[in-house]
Amino acid sequence: MPEEIDPALPDFGSLRRGRFTYFPVVPGRLEFAREVRQEILGSRPDVVAIELPVTLQQAFERAVSRLPQISVIFYSEQLSDDEAVYVPVEPADPFAEAFRTARELNIGVVCIDPDSGARPHLPDAYPDTYSLRSITRERYIESYRLYPQERSEATERHAGGIAWKLQGIDPMAKVLVVVSLNLLDPVLDAMERPQAQPFNRVRREGIQVLNPHPDCLAEITAEYPYLQQQYELDRDSPGNANIVDRRRAQAAVFRAAEKSYEASTGEHVAHWQRRTLARYTRNLAVTSRELVASLFDLTVAARSVVDDNYAWEVWENAGKYTFQKTESDLPTVKISGEEVWIDTRRLHLRRRLPSEKRRLRPVGLRPRKKETIPGEWASELNGTSICSYPPEDLVIEDYGRFLKKKGKSILSEERTRVEPFTTSLLDGIDLRETIRNWHEGRIYVRDHQKIQGEVGSVIVIFDEDRDGRCQYMTTWLGENQNESDMAFYSTFPFDHMVGPGIGRGEYGGFLMSLPARRMYDVWQDGDYDFAENKPERLLLAGLDYSIQKFVVYVAAKPPRSVFRSIAARYGRTIIYVPIGQLSPVTLKKIRVVHVLDGYDKRKIAKEYLW
Repeated sequence: MPEEIDPALPDFGSLRRGRFTYFPVVPGRLEFAREVRQEILGSRPDVVAIELPVTLQQAFERAVSRLPQISVIFYSEQLSDDEAVYVPVEPADPFAEAFRTARELNIGVVCIDPDSGARPHLPDAYPDTYSLRSITRERYIESYRLYPQERSEATERHAGGIAWKLQGIDPMAKVLVVVSLNLLDPVLDAMERPQAQPFNRVRREGIQVLNPHPDCLAEITAEYPYLQQQYELDRDSPGNANIVDRRRAQAAVFRAAEKSYEASTGEHVAHWQRRTLARYTRNLAVTSRELVASLFDLTVAARSVVDDNYAWEVWENAGKYTFQKTESDLPTVKISGEEVWIDTRRLHLRRRLPSEKRRLRPVGLRPRKKETIPGEWASELNGTSICSYPPEDLVIEDYGRFLKKKGKSILSEERTRVEPFTTSLLDGIDLRETIRNWHEGRIYVRDHQKIQGEVGSVIVIFDEDRDGRCQYMTTWLGENQNESDMAFYSTFPFDHMVGPGIGRGEYGGFLMSLPARRMYDVWQDGDYDFAENKPERLLLAGLDYSIQKFVVYVAAKPPRSVFRSIAARYGRTIIYVPIGQLSPVTLKKIRVVHVLDGYDKRKIAKEYLW
């Protein structure tokens, strides 16, 4: 196990050697891209020597000129017909940034990497570059060099080829050498002695510069596209004060994914899921020995904490890069990550969106209808009347009956008495209590006290709406003797149109009460102004309209104690059911509400609702 690094690190000497200033970087990391740009802008060298293959300089010129559009340089290895090399040229890569900044300042660029076949394998396990927000670049480099990497003969030859190229640069020029951090010390040692010209290629045939399709950028870039877009937007800001913060960028990706997730599924991410996401991504980063999680880890966390749909939205939003276009003067291609990188990881996302199933279908089965022009369905709203969708009414009525039974069973459990068996088995043997007291050699029996009365009203609270998201409040009456009167608050349904005159909302909470056609507008009734929020108003109305003894209240937390006294005055009893005891899958299904703008929409609703 390595020893702890002393705060006073050993002095490895300045990286300025005569006319050469060495600037080691971690390839593909935006923190070093920012650092190298600031160095070039500040020192204004005569020549920038970059660790790029000499045979690709012309292709890099073409690719860099297209930035901020990302390019891929492609060429085939002559040693094998089955192998090819893809080199992404992206704005947050320090080598591409050095090339780009030098060209903007009319500084000469020299590619110094000898193209002598396969590069030697060098360890590339660097400390997380996010640490540059807390320590200086010099300290980061010294900490890395404290434990020298093992060298091979191939490494020495490669460093010698770079040194030969550097020694051939104009002896009067001030040179900034941009080289990989893991190759710094071999190059410094090679520069201490004269080098012979290496045996390497001077040109390659068949080099192509390609335009990658925007949809594949998240797989092939070293930094995910949204992060690179933020880097590009902040690129010309002065100093390092506005350098992109990875953690803030990740938070922005999660927020954008939440909005698109809610728009596509009608569901939203709860506050406890956000906290879990933060802890999970932190733990994934620690497992990878990083300070900040990667895009792959973000997607894994999103799928694990929420679901596959949310993970897909995270991946899509992190992959957005507005600068990239499908139309280009270069060939546009879709490239997979496996073609560019080795040791890639796969993640299967199974989206369950409200659309037709992707399976074999009978011939002639038409897909769901869509708007021909944006706003077409909203234009059919007239506001004369609203109604519900009957199939949904049947589902929610069935669930209301289930909650009534569950409420009575909970109350029955509370009034169950367990006692040792004497003369009667009462309502049966209590196996749990008997086993627990097996050492006594006694049998315990249960005595269920019969519950007198029925449940009259059911209130279900999904969200207390502290943020004011559920502003749509209405009361509608049952259309027959088996359909409850209902009062509810929800998101505004006509903000999310799913058909002509058909809106889709999400319940914050609702009240159901039988018999039907008795309920006045709960939200305008002055008798309930005592309530402090929407759930309390529904509970007061439920107590008022219930003709039975019991009222079931389902929520994340029980009502205030004062409501027990109010219920007693009505001659009612509140049965509290924690919402966590209910199936989250079923709750998701019944939480969606469709509001139809007129009874005529019921004829066509089945073609649009899911």
